[in-house]
Amino acid sequence: MKMVDLDWKAKMVSSDISNKSSKLSIPTPFRLLNMSSPLSTSASASSAYEYYLRLPELRMLWEAKEFPDWQNEVVLKPALHALETTFRFISIVLSDPRPYSNRREWTRRLESLATSQIELIAMICEDENEDKTTAGTAPIVDLTSSNGVLARECSSTEVWKVHGETTVVNRTSESSLLPRLATWQKSEDVAEKILYSIECEMRRCPYTLGIGEPNLSGKPNLDYDAVCKPNELHAVKKSPYDHVDNHENATLYTVHQILEAWIQTAKQVLKRIVSRIDAGNFETAANDGYLTEKIWKLLSEIEDLHLLMDPDDFLRLKSQLMIKSVNETEAFCFRSKGLVEITKMSKELKHKVPFILGVEVDPKGGPRIQEAAMKLYAEKEEGNKVFLVQALQAIEGALKRFFYGYKQVLVVVMGSLEAKGNRVVTSSDSGDSLSQIFLEPTYFPSLDAAKTFLGEFWSRGQGGSGLTRWMKK
Repeated sequence: MKMVDLDWKAKMVSSDISNKSSKLSIPTPFRLLNMSSPLSTSASASSAYEYYLRLPELRMLWEAKEFPDWQNEVVLKPALHALETTFRFISIVLSDPRPYSNRREWTRRLESLATSQIELIAMICEDENEDKTTAGTAPIVDLTSSNGVLARECSSTEVWKVHGETTVVNRTSESSLLPRLATWQKSEDVAEKILYSIECEMRRCPYTLGIGEPNLSGKPNLDYDAVCKPNELHAVKKSPYDHVDNHENATLYTVHQILEAWIQTAKQVLKRIVSRIDAGNFETAANDGYLTEKIWKLLSEIEDLHLLMDPDDFLRLKSQLMIKSVNETEAFCFRSKGLVEITKMSKELKHKVPFILGVEVDPKGGPRIQEAAMKLYAEKEEGNKVFLVQALQAIEGALKRFFYGYKQVLVVVMGSLEAKGNRVVTSSDSGDSLSQIFLEPTYFPSLDAAKTFLGEFWSRGQGGSGLTRWMKK
C-alpha cells in the first residue's frame, strides 16, 4: 500500500488549490520580538508564593507513599486534598461576617466547584477498573463482608437492608469536614448536595469515597481518612500571614491551595500519558488526555473565584501582602512553578505524535507526519490512535483557554491600569506573556495541516473518487 495515492496527492496539492490559496491556508508561526520566555518568572517571587501557601509542607503530604502497591495514590491523593480543602472553603465563606459578601453566589460557585472535582475524582477511580495493573490495589474497606456486624470503634458506619436481604453500608469519615457541614444549619443543604453528587458520580467506580454518601449501590468504601488524612491537611490551613487583618486573606490562600493541589494531580497524569504512549497503551493514554483537558478547565473555574472577592478588600490585601509585578512581561500566575511545569509538559506532548502515527520525522521537512495523519483519519481502522491525537489537541485548546481566561480575570480583579505593570491590557498589544501563550500557533501543525487538507478535499466533492480508491489500496 502506498502512503498516499498519486490521485489523492494530485487532487490535494493541485494547481487548482494553489490558485485558490486564499481559501486554504496553513497556519505559520509568528514571532514576538524582544520577548523572553513567556513562562519565566523571578526566583524570589516564586519562593514568596510557595512560602505564603506552605507548598513545601503540602508537597510532602501529596508525595508521601503510604500504599506502595497502589499506583493511583500519587494521582488521587492531591485531588482528594483539593476536595477536602473545598469543604473548608465552604465553612470559611458561610462564616464570613461581612454583610457585603455575596454569600448566595459564593455558595453556588462552591457547589459547582465541588461537583466538578468529584467528577474528575470519579474519572481517576474509574481508570483503576480498566487498568489491570492497578485493579484491586486501592485501600478499601469492604464492610459487606462482616454480615452487618460492626466493631465498637466503627460508630461512624451505618448498615441497613434494602430489597430483601441486600446489605447496604454507609461509612462516614471521622476526620473529613463534610459530615460536619451536613450537621450545620448554614451548610446542611450544600453538604447534602455534595454527598448526592458523590453518590451519582461514583456509580461506575469500583468503590465509593466513604465520606458519608448514601452508597445505595453497596460498594466497598475507600479508606478516605487513611488516604486523605484530613487532620494533617487541615493542620496547614493557616498561612504565615494569617495575622493580616483582611478576610480575603483566607479566601486567596484557600483558592490557591485548591489550585495547586489540582496542578499536582495534572502533573502526575501528564507523566502517566507519556509512559502509556511509550508502552503503546493508546486507549488509556487517550483517557488520561481527556482527563487532563478537564483539569485545565477546572483550573479556569478555580481562577474565576477571584471575581467574587470584594474589590476594595482584595486590593487592600494586595498592598498588605506586597503583591506586585517584578517586570513588564511577567504574569502573576507564573509564580507557580507547578503551573509552569504542567504548561511545558502539555506542550511537549507534541513530540509523541510521530510515534503514535508510526512514522519518523522527515529530516528534509516533508509532509510525512501529515500524510500519516490523513490516512489515520480517513481509514478509521485505529480508533484508539484517533482518540489519542484528538485528546492531545483538546489539551492544547483547554490550556490556551485557561491563559486567555486568566488574562481577563487579572484585568477585572485588579483593574486594567494596575494590570498594566504586567502589560495585560485590553488592547491589540500582544506583547505580554499571557497573550504570547494563547496566540501561539498550534502545537500540532501536522495534525492541523492534515485536517485542513482533508476538509478541503471533502469540500470539493472528491469523496467518491480519489479518496475511496486510495483507502482500498
